[in-house]
Amino acid sequence: MSAYFADKSQCAPKTIFPGVDITVVAGQQMMLSLVEFQPGAVVEEHSHPHEQVGMMLEGRAHFFVGDEDRVLGPGDMYTIPGGVTHRVVGLDGEAKALDIFHPVRDDYIDK
Repeated sequence: MSAYFADKSQCAPKTIFPGVDITVVAGQQMMLSLVEFQPGAVVEEHSHPHEQVGMMLEGRAHFFVGDEDRVLGPGDMYTIPGGVTHRVVGLDGEAKALDIFHPVRDDYIDK
């Protein structure tokens, strides 16, 4: 086991909502999450105390953050402060986003 390189057993995919899978790796202070959306999949409305920033890598998704909403595609970035309600709806094709959280979300890490 390496102190610097995560192997596949440390970051196995996990389903967080139907059609929404994440693969995560975490350090001591922050966490990276690859989010994969099936067409039409929904990340239900929620909030958490963690600060979240991210970027769409592939496909398109409709983001609802606070009182704003926008359709994002590859290269588009977003910020979601802790405590702000948000949800995401995958659109017509598969989509991928990269999220970074601070601090680490213990509910996403298998211990």
